[in-house]
Parts: sequence; structure tokens; C-alpha cells
Amino acid sequence: MGTGEVSVVLAHGAWADGSSWAGVMSPLIRAGHRVAAAPLPLTSFEADVAAVERTLERVTGPIVLVAHAYAGAVIAAARNEQVQALAYIAALAPDEGETVADVFYRAPPHARAPKLSPDAHGLIYLPETAFAEAFAPNATTEQQALLAALQRPIAPACISTRVGHPRWRDLPSWFLVAQQDYLILPETQHFMAQRMRARVRTHPVDHTPMVTAPMIVVDVIREAIAEVAARKRQPRCDTAVTSGTHNGSRC
Repeated sequence: MGTGEVSVVLAHGAWADGSSWAGVMSPLIRAGHRVAAAPLPLTSFEADVAAVERTLERVTGPIVLVAHAYAGAVIAAARNEQVQALAYIAALAPDEGETVADVFYRAPPHARAPKLSPDAHGLIYLPETAFAEAFAPNATTEQQALLAALQRPIAPACISTRVGHPRWRDLPSWFLVAQQDYLILPETQHFMAQRMRARVRTHPVDHTPMVTAPMIVVDVIREAIAEVAARKRQPRCDTAVTSGTHNGSRC
């Protein structure tokens, strides 16, 4: 199997939408990959998982499933068997029985992290100033303004739901640790990545590298694509068993 036959599905985190992946999607599309961004409603954890599952159903072939931030928990709950690898981009990875909030607040927040609380409608918005201070400090002023204008709020139910068995326990995973992340602290990212036994790639990038350093993100995804394609090229062995007697294998 060629690498071009591997598809990529991307899931955005809180306070973002699919457009945040534009700088990552373009190089992958030019390389011949089928690429789709899952539109998470951010209204409940179950609704977000369902949104990812619907997107996966529309994509053919083996899939590398990629997440940013909150969506790390979401992709680990997707059960579509076409998913062959996971890639975490400064993402959250709660283990079975944990919530997103458990890992997000594992360590005291950075001094530049905003204080978060629901508004009158029960939704959590990121303060506009936080896009420059913590969410994407390495972005241009125009990029920060666009991110603020396009932000989608998240409901507390998304981060307070206890997750089930995460698929990162069963699939090869990659983790891009963002050393300049003021929202999900690098030490928290390292803790999760090591617990996942992920292939760790560490870079001096901020919380939103798909916007501020997209080619670093693309390189991580390409590593996962290459491994999926290589595994699919390996010959499969069929073992014939007759009346409980092993008759040998054919490769």
C-alpha cells in the first residue's frame, strides 16, 4: 500500500473549529491524501464522539485520526475499525475512568492561562485576550483575531464525562509535546504521552501549532501515515486448521 492511500481525519479542540487545521490539511491534500475535519459541536462528550464517528464513516481506507487539545479524549473513544493510528497534537488523553478536567487540571495552571467559567448560557468561552496570551501567542495578530472571531465555546459536560477504555491503549500513537504551551502544561503532556507509550516529538511551539507551526504537525502525521502504510504492505499469513490439527501457514 502506498502512503497516499492512507486517509487523515482531524478533530479540533475547544474554542476552535475545523478551519484551524487549514495549514495542515493543504500539504496533506497536495500529497494525495483524503483529508476531512470533523465538526465537533462541543455540547457534550457523547455528541463530539458521535460527530467524529460520522466523519469517519464518510472516509475510505485506513485512517490516521488526529486531535488537538480536548479532542484527544474524543478520538480515543471512537471505535471505527478503519482507524489504524492516533496522533495527539498538544492533546489531552484521559485514561479509563478519568475526565478531561482531571488531566487538564493535573498541575496548577500557568500564570498566563485564563480563568475559565461558564457564561449565563452555561458555555465556556475563551476571553479574547487569551488568544494572544495563551492560546496562540506565536501567531500573527491577524491570526489571533481570526481565532478569536471563529472560536466555538465548550460545554462543561464535555470535560466532566468519565471516559471508557481509550483506543490509544490498542493503537500506535504519536504525541507532539508543545514546549511553549500555557494551557496544557508541557509536563502534563509528557506525563500523558509516556503513559500512552506514544512516539513523542517535542518542539518549542505554542498550544496551537497547527496554526503557528503547521509543517511540524504535518511531519508528525506523515510519520503515522508511513507506519500505517508499511504495516498494510506486510504479507498476511493464513493458517488452516482442520479438526483441531494445525496444517501449517501460508504467507
